[in-house]
Amino acid sequence: MNRILEEIKSYVIIALGMLMYAFSATAFQIPNKIVGGGATGVGTVIYYLTDGLIPVGVSYFLINVVLISIALKVLGPKFGIKSIFAICVGSFLLGILQPLFPESLVSDRFMCAVISGILTGAGIALALAQGGSTGGTDIVAMLVTKYRNVSPGKMIMYCDCGIIASSLLINFNIEGLMYGYVMMGVVSFTVDFVLTGKKQSAQLFIFTEKYEEVAERITERFVRGVTVVDCTGWYTGQAKKMLIIVVRKNEAIEVLKIAKRVDSNVFMTMNTVMGVFGKGFDEVKGVK
Repeated sequence: MNRILEEIKSYVIIALGMLMYAFSATAFQIPNKIVGGGATGVGTVIYYLTDGLIPVGVSYFLINVVLISIALKVLGPKFGIKSIFAICVGSFLLGILQPLFPESLVSDRFMCAVISGILTGAGIALALAQGGSTGGTDIVAMLVTKYRNVSPGKMIMYCDCGIIASSLLINFNIEGLMYGYVMMGVVSFTVDFVLTGKKQSAQLFIFTEKYEEVAERITERFVRGVTVVDCTGWYTGQAKKMLIIVVRKNEAIEVLKIAKRVDSNVFMTMNTVMGVFGKGFDEVKGVK
């Protein structure tokens, strides 16, 4: 039962991500002729080249159907049902929402590029985190990297740059082109931020005379290991103890508060770290 509920939750989150994705495209990008990357960018160009005859949702769906068909033949069944679900939901929402936004919600095109980049990136990240995919250039990258020694990230960037450059066909000015590249940068940053933000950790060095009590309080509050290191103060020449602890970033403030309550004269430093592997954190993938 719990497994079923988890799967339902996963599909709901993917649908929410695609709603953000579709809302971003229809409320900010398309009315301003801002061409982003992926199948939506191609669909936007087609929409304006056909004077609105072919909606973006239709182009998005057809492009992905063709790409998935080719990929299934070339790569085999590597596409899960969640990716197909995400693409179908995205196509449906694009078709529903586009007529509702004949004009952009924000008049400033630069702000639209930034807002759209944030919403698109967040939507893509939500789908990716649940095992879904928005298709488009992701599929192209998988096809190309099968036969060429090119990283998927670079291939996606090359494809998206080419798609954004095609905006000159519908909006022949450098300003419009730059808006597309601004959006691409914001999308990339937002995807990374959403996907890795929860995985950020903090490494704390705590210097206190009451190190035993601080360590005990921390281990009572958090299921984390605390390391005690012998050290010597260079200026005073006195032997001291230093506590080292690695926690999730959202737990770091509480650790600092605990140490401060125990010893008002405590001295602490905190550094943000990425890629903490081991018990209580992340596993090293691909190693048995």
